[in-house]
Amino acid sequence: MTSLWDLFRRKVKLPADAGVALDPDERVIAWSRTQAGPYVVATDRGLRLPHHDRLDWHRIHKAVWSGRELTVTPAEVVEEREGYEVLADAPSVGVLLVDPREVPQQVRARVTGSVSYTSHHPVDGGGVRVVARKVRGRDGLAWSVRYDPGTETSTPDVVEATSELVADARLATTPKDL
Repeated sequence: MTSLWDLFRRKVKLPADAGVALDPDERVIAWSRTQAGPYVVATDRGLRLPHHDRLDWHRIHKAVWSGRELTVTPAEVVEEREGYEVLADAPSVGVLLVDPREVPQQVRARVTGSVSYTSHHPVDGGGVRVVARKVRGRDGLAWSVRYDPGTETSTPDVVEATSELVADARLATTPKDL
């Protein structure tokens, strides 16, 4: 007889023909075959799309499910600054899923679940979003910013204001008893 605990502990297995190489300690959460044939695989670490390296959950800016197509917009590091990264959108990747199963729900849950803090602020000539995300296997939060389109990101005033916003956010999210 299957217990309730067994249902929660069940391992999701990829079909033998999936051809997806996982890291030794990476665990499959959900998978689906695409219309083109290859598989989309959601793991505890990230999303594996056909013909792409794994996208870690904290590196996915946006994921949209249309009912047939999963479109993922990865984030790419544009610049590393003291204590945070400047991110921008990489080209979106869309895949048609034949039988989506749990993939869309898992992608949504994992991407949104990685966000611990987010706030938007005006800066000279535009705006900036400050974000803190959880990263599997890392203590603390990974801090990043994403500038609004058209915002000049490298002027001294904008860089200084952004660094202050990140520092303020870090302070606001640090437990007081530490």
